[in-house]
Amino acid sequence: MRVVLLAVCVLASAVAPVHGASVEATVRDEAGKPVEDAVVYVLVAADASRKRPGPATMDQVKQEFVPYVLAIEIGAAVSFPNNDNIRHHVYSFSSPKKFELPLYIGSPAEPLVFDKPGVVALGCNIHDWMVGYVYVLPTPFFARTGNSGKASLDGLPPGPHELRVWHPRLKAATETTGQKVTLFEGNSAGVLFTLGLKREWRIPRPLFPRYERGN
Repeated sequence: MRVVLLAVCVLASAVAPVHGASVEATVRDEAGKPVEDAVVYVLVAADASRKRPGPATMDQVKQEFVPYVLAIEIGAAVSFPNNDNIRHHVYSFSSPKKFELPLYIGSPAEPLVFDKPGVVALGCNIHDWMVGYVYVLPTPFFARTGNSGKASLDGLPPGPHELRVWHPRLKAATETTGQKVTLFEGNSAGVLFTLGLKREWRIPRPLFPRYERGN
């Protein structure tokens, strides 16, 4: 296992006024390929005076969790709508949030509040290939990478900070990915993470799952 962290490059600030600093993060695997669904975050505690974070959604579409990884701030409420025309039974045995949503279609009556930090792995009792993750963070500053392996974090307070990255297949502990950077008002820092990843273990989704809406 190897985690390679490259030096931070501070870029010139934009001409227009910018509030706070920003980070442009790129996440790659050891072969140099972009890593999707990685969560990059800055270790900055949330202001106690801040309001509760806004709601989030973990959808169920074509017998998959969408998104595969949902990053939220601690205290956020998450709804779990089922947009398939068959019933799903969503559950988690993860210690930060153990719960069960028995067979249903549509939306459960109440969203679930995630009040402990950590990784919450999701499954469906009916469809074994349905796997998803809610990553609960004790900071308001985070972003998830797209298929390009890139993510942008904006509005960061200037000063010295530590950035970390998490991914469901990360070989190392997230704490070992720490990379220090000093941010300046109105400036953007570029950060590159190269991660060692475990092999994909998910059960493949059937090529022609039955009973999807529109079939």
